[in-house]
Amino acid sequence: MAGFADLMGYLPCKASYCFDWQGLQQSLLAPMIEKMKQTPQNPAWHGEGDVWTHTKMVCEALTALPSYRSLPPRQQQELALAALLHDVGKIRVTRMEDGALCSPGHAAEGAQTARSLLWRDYLLSGDPGPQRFRETVCQLIRYHTYPLHLIKGEDAEHRIRKLAENGSLTPDFSLHLLCILAEADVRGRICSDQNTLLESVQLSRMLAEDAQCLDGPFPFPSAVTRHAYLSGKNIWPYQPLYDESWGEVILLCGLPGTGKDTWIRNTCPHLPMVSMDDLRREMRILPTDEQGIVVQAARERAREYLRKKQSFIWNATSLTPSLRHKSIRLFEEYGASVRIVYLETEWTENLIRNQNRMHCVPEAVIGRMLDKLVPPEAHEARSVQWICT
Repeated sequence: MAGFADLMGYLPCKASYCFDWQGLQQSLLAPMIEKMKQTPQNPAWHGEGDVWTHTKMVCEALTALPSYRSLPPRQQQELALAALLHDVGKIRVTRMEDGALCSPGHAAEGAQTARSLLWRDYLLSGDPGPQRFRETVCQLIRYHTYPLHLIKGEDAEHRIRKLAENGSLTPDFSLHLLCILAEADVRGRICSDQNTLLESVQLSRMLAEDAQCLDGPFPFPSAVTRHAYLSGKNIWPYQPLYDESWGEVILLCGLPGTGKDTWIRNTCPHLPMVSMDDLRREMRILPTDEQGIVVQAARERAREYLRKKQSFIWNATSLTPSLRHKSIRLFEEYGASVRIVYLETEWTENLIRNQNRMHCVPEAVIGRMLDKLVPPEAHEARSVQWICT
């Protein structure tokens, strides 16, 4: 953790609300910072120039805000690191379209980059404290543009409660923090519509307060109501709903080597399991081969349990929201409730465990899987658990 302690030393503290820019440019972040300097921005929205110039302006705007200075030290650190990394995604996605620079999807890309960096290089994984710190930073990066657009559309209240629910998994994350970052992002740029953007941030803050979720998740009366509402069903969020599910399906997710099989043996060995790894071995299909036939076989085996209203475990890596959504939708169509159990291990331990497995996965492949990993968010299922193993 020495590397992470060094990184924290470059961030502002109550004694001095200043970033150590010289130290940062000599740290593990130096190659990334050089790329940020070389990444241009559309002058219509960013008259200040390249991404690094904008980033420094955002960081300095952040530390000048009274709302930032009134936060507890840990949340100050999380916000400062999120500000420092909020636009790293632009390095990969910036391109010219119709004669103008654009960076589509830079927030999601930035969250992925930050997660891999903090997980692998700074070892913020496999322990609840570092995990929650990392994911607070990543969620702030992932959604830092949302307060500029949350008020648009008829479903603004629903979207804002859905986003706020992530505070149930990462208690430091809140729409209050997100709006502070968004305000700094706007103040740290040169553009003609700055006042309009600041007004959007303020309106989003007011909407979150009115929706009872500015500082944490909305107080739903039950998990059934929460999931129904966040799934988009047209219900009153204060209404306790009757649980019509016949039982639970557990969807496991996590990198290879995180101990999914061990967790099953120790927690619910009585439940049948649909395992993608087992099916691949049965069908003699390598993980690098086309997986369509394996997925089809797994879904059909799941349907056999669902038709019988038999609880079971879906054991796969399920690293992305889209993969999880396809499985969850199938299970819920048959009337099951779904619990996602996400397992995570410290990076070095993860690699050691993988090497000790009978069927180990190449380290380079695990690295690529980490680069794609998005831990499940609270709205994805009836219940979501993050467990460090």
